Amino acid sequence: MQTIKKISSIIALFISIISISSCNKELERVNETPAVQSTLPKLDQQLRDNADFSLYYALVVRGNQLSLINDSTRSFTMFVPGNAGIKALINALSGGLVPTNAPDAVFESFINSQVPVAQAAAIVQYNTIPQVIRASSIPNTYFNFSYPSTLNPLPSVSPLLRLNVFPSGVNGAWLNNVPIFAFDREASNGVIHQTATLAIPAQRTLWDRISADTTLKYLKAAVLRADSGVAPVNSSSLVWVLSNFGPDITVFAPVDTAFQKTLKFAIYQALTALGVPPQAAIQNATLYSSTPNVFSNPALFGSLTAQKVKGILAYHILGKRAYTNNLPTTTTAFPTLLNSVLSTHPGLKIKATINPPNPFVIGATVKDTLTNPNVRAANIIINASPLTPEPYGTSDQEYINGVLHKIDAVLLPQ
Repeated sequence: MQTIKKISSIIALFISIISISSCNKELERVNETPAVQSTLPKLDQQLRDNADFSLYYALVVRGNQLSLINDSTRSFTMFVPGNAGIKALINALSGGLVPTNAPDAVFESFINSQVPVAQAAAIVQYNTIPQVIRASSIPNTYFNFSYPSTLNPLPSVSPLLRLNVFPSGVNGAWLNNVPIFAFDREASNGVIHQTATLAIPAQRTLWDRISADTTLKYLKAAVLRADSGVAPVNSSSLVWVLSNFGPDITVFAPVDTAFQKTLKFAIYQALTALGVPPQAAIQNATLYSSTPNVFSNPALFGSLTAQKVKGILAYHILGKRAYTNNLPTTTTAFPTLLNSVLSTHPGLKIKATINPPNPFVIGATVKDTLTNPNVRAANIIINASPLTPEPYGTSDQEYINGVLHKIDAVLLPQ
């Protein structure tokens, strides 16, 4: 771990770079070019003319977004679910009070009475890109290529900010982690792709989830230990990275039981190396590792230094947003934030398993890239059901500044 002594300053620089380049890159990608003259109907009429889009059209009207998609001076890509996708979402939002087999009029009434205007507007804006991206242009690369939506999450900060969406052609076709299954319905001012359901804009940050999740108490404590002596408003702070709009990252979040197991073994090894008898060492290791306060225990500061803990956490973070559905199905190595310190470090090996015709990932592993056959490996804890939203799911948890996957082991860089 001597190689990561300078990680605080290097990570600060790395995060500054990705934050600035991310903001600049997304703003450059806002290509609101005028639509070409066409005899095709506009986007709003394409929605009206398709009976299967009637509920999404009701959402557009509810959010006062007709003027947006009617604008003939601009071009858009809309991601629109059919009525079945809207019904499934409303069924979930209503807690089952609106059954999926209810008449369309019941769902329209729910939209008009229960969905706030601002929420409807945000959903439509988030599922709309201010440029044309046809199926042939959806990128087929790792990881997801980001496009700015028309949704500005912080208009009081800047009129140019946009919340990104992530179309991908890896392992099928997706908007974030929502399947796309029909493409290129042309309009005079854009194109429509049909999705399985709505992509919902995030409202919270990664740190909001980590701070509140009762199965991530050790991770929270580890972040705070890593930030010892660093003000949370400083960009070298992990809390800052996890709390701010700008960075766009993936966090592999070890659950508490994973930290307990790793810490117990590490503390036991440290104690026995100091000459503590094995029986006493295991008792003390069990006691110390039984609480997240292990990271704030002064007796362990010499072993769990802030730099060492920050290095371990950096190894659990990718510098790009990666949903499980866009992970490779053959083992592939990717750099982590630790590579900002060790540029030649081989990173993490990632592999996902898909069970066709179901498009969703049924399993995924993340492990270090050592050649040792006993390398540590972690399993992503896949959602009990696909598309489980935050904070109820364990994988593909969507946040303003990234995505979170819970894992069942702690990964230790070498």
